[in-house]
Amino acid sequence: MTIKTLNRHKITLTHEEKLYFPKSHITKGDLIEYYQEIAPYLIPYSKDRALTMDRFPEGITGESFFQKNASDYFPSWIKLQKVPSKTGSHETTNYVVAQDAATLVYIANQGCITPHVWLSKIDHLNYPDTLIFDLDPAGEQVKNFKPIGDAALMIKELLEESGLSAWVMTTGSRGLHVRVPIKPKHTFDEVRAFAKTIAEKVISQNSKEYTLESRKEKRGKKLLIDIMRNGFGATAVIPYAVRARENAPVATPLEWKELDDSSLRSDSYTLKTIFDRLEKKGDVWKGIQRQARTLKI
Repeated sequence: MTIKTLNRHKITLTHEEKLYFPKSHITKGDLIEYYQEIAPYLIPYSKDRALTMDRFPEGITGESFFQKNASDYFPSWIKLQKVPSKTGSHETTNYVVAQDAATLVYIANQGCITPHVWLSKIDHLNYPDTLIFDLDPAGEQVKNFKPIGDAALMIKELLEESGLSAWVMTTGSRGLHVRVPIKPKHTFDEVRAFAKTIAEKVISQNSKEYTLESRKEKRGKKLLIDIMRNGFGATAVIPYAVRARENAPVATPLEWKELDDSSLRSDSYTLKTIFDRLEKKGDVWKGIQRQARTLKI
């Protein structure tokens, strides 16, 4: 047991020796240390956003669960956001809002390997300031990453024709995210409808490779252009978050020219290698929200 002080808050760390990623010999303590060190890069993407915790108390080989509601024992210094149920009931959910390194370390100590956040901020929950296309290849193994990159580039071109700024990121899992900063002027339904229009244009150019169909039996081997993260209460992995896979891959913002690298994979960067990249390039998405534009709907 260790007592760590961060942002003037004392955090009791437990079972730091526990192997969270057994084959790659990465411990819970390594994960906690990572989130402390990555905080200056990650916090700009989690700040003022409701957060869902993907928790693995026994590591990636044990049982896991998503937690939205902060536990009663969470310390009072952690910022919470009460969100009413969209069903119209009086039920609410108290979401964690990760504003600092201390919060990231605390939830990592709770076994949260991957934090996910809303696409809207807490001061305008119904109006997203981010649009995301999740490019998800079929199957567990991605032998050819090029069709994913090609789809991302097609989406980028269409977005730029609409006067928008597009950014690309490995998810750390299997595919890519194309992220679009937008002005919080439209509802989630409006944003998702816009995303669907863009996706349909891409699919019309290559219907043999790409699809909007998420059901496996209808999707086949096609790349899914998933637009469903653009919904109230839906979440997306935070840039620089760790994924629950061996070697602890990290969701990594890229420059578009990096899609030309034939060795690129969604899990190219890991907990152990990401800081070398950041030392050389810094955060290539820095200031992304300053590029926000209004959708032409």
